[in-house]
Amino acid sequence: MTQPRTAPELSSVAREVEEFVASGGWDQGPQLFALVPTDHLLREQPDLADRLDPASALTPVAQDALEGDLADALAGIMWPEVVVGCALAQEIVMLPPEAEAELPDGDSDALGRVAAGHPEAREARLVAAVSRDGAMACVLRLRTTGEGELDQVVEHPGLARNLTAALLDTLRA
Repeated sequence: MTQPRTAPELSSVAREVEEFVASGGWDQGPQLFALVPTDHLLREQPDLADRLDPASALTPVAQDALEGDLADALAGIMWPEVVVGCALAQEIVMLPPEAEAELPDGDSDALGRVAAGHPEAREARLVAAVSRDGAMACVLRLRTTGEGELDQVVEHPGLARNLTAALLDTLRA
């Protein structure tokens, strides 16, 4: 399996998206962001200058809420050329590999309920970001289970290969 390619500016914007979504707390639906070159936004909308960091190569632009099945929603998206990438933040349930192997076959809603009720389940927020040139970045924040615990944040471009592949498909014309 080949190592996914990443870029520093994509990793930075993935962290920015995760921090933005985290500021709203937990129990949120999936959120999609267009990634637009900051210099383009500043040329097109100079009134944004006081709200954008000109040192950032990319600016995440929040999109309308995704409705229905996530895979179907992503399959219907085609971005304009000015959008050089996209990012998706979603909450997930993680299980250890041996617990995943025990899950029954079934629809995704039923699997989600079974996984969420598993004693070893961990809730997390995953942000996957991709660019038209194929770079990827992922940030995963594990939800704390006890008071006083610090969230654990993991970054690796290969954390969500199926999701990054689906996001890349939205960028292909």
